Amino acid sequence: MLSVETHAATPWPDPLDWEVRAGEAVAAALALTPYAALADAAPLVEVSVRLSDDAEVHTLNRDFRGKDKPTNVLSFPQVQDDLLESLANSDDGEILLGDIVLARETCAREADEKGISIVDHATHLIVHGTLHLVGYDHMDDSSAAAMEALEVKALASLGIANPYAELD
Repeated sequence: MLSVETHAATPWPDPLDWEVRAGEAVAAALALTPYAALADAAPLVEVSVRLSDDAEVHTLNRDFRGKDKPTNVLSFPQVQDDLLESLANSDDGEILLGDIVLARETCAREADEKGISIVDHATHLIVHGTLHLVGYDHMDDSSAAAMEALEVKALASLGIANPYAELD
C-alpha cells in the first residue's frame, strides 16, 4: 500500500490540501513505471514529501550534492535501483521509498516565470521527484526525453498541461 506523508516546514499556499495533492502526484508518477505494483503491495510503501524553503534546500543541495545554491526539488532515494523490482513481493512491514523536498521560493518564482500556478508547478516537481526515487534520471538526452514523457502523462492524468509544451 502506498502512503505519502507530507510535512510543510514553511507556509505554502493555502487552502490546498497538500497531503492529498502530493499523494495524487506520487501515485500518478508511480503508475507509469515498472514499479506500479508498489501502490498495492503488501508492505506499506512510503514516500515523504517535505514542503520547505530555499534556505533548507540550499543547505541540503550543498551538503548532499556539492551545489552551493537552492534548487526547486531534491530527491533522496532510500532503495537501491536493483532492489526496486523485488519490493512488491517483500514481507517487510514498511518500506521508505524516499524523500522529496521542495523549495517554496524557487517554486513560486519558476511558476511565475512560466505563467502557471505554484500548485501545478509543485505537482510537476513532485512527479519529477517520484520518478527519481524509482531510478529515472535526465543525465543524457535519451533519459531526459523518457523521463519528460512520463511526467507529461502523469500530469495529464491530473488535469495539468504539458510543462514542456513551450519548449517543443
